[in-house]
Amino acid sequence: MKGLKKKRRIQVIIVAFVALAISTALIGYAMRDGINFFKSPSQIVEDTPPPTQVLRVGGLVEEGSLKRGQGEVITFNITDGGATIKASYAGVLPDLFKEGQGTVATGSYVDGVFQATEILAKHDENYMPKEVVDALKEQGYYVDPKDEANGS
Repeated sequence: MKGLKKKRRIQVIIVAFVALAISTALIGYAMRDGINFFKSPSQIVEDTPPPTQVLRVGGLVEEGSLKRGQGEVITFNITDGGATIKASYAGVLPDLFKEGQGTVATGSYVDGVFQATEILAKHDENYMPKEVVDALKEQGYYVDPKDEANGS
């Protein structure tokens, strides 16, 4: 009788571990489309992601690169000072989206062009997403808005 209880206990523990492994795998499978990795233009140039990977790219909209009014697609370049990538977006841009400003775009890198499905722009003159600031600092391209306002 004592051996039967021990055997049953081991079976219950094994079933619990199998159920935990299956539920973890199902959760990971369900979340695969909800996870977007952040990359800077330099990281994309160094290690080109596959066209099926959805990612977020952040940097500054390069001066003179924004092209509007040439069909439905708007084209521009995103730079972090170390590298520049071409980007395209079909849709209505945020009001604060302009050249020289920080942006984060979600989409895929296909055939040398980042095809954005969502564009985020800063919401005031001092804010820039942390990931973008870090990428710009890494390239030595970041200028603190407070220093710029003081004329330093």
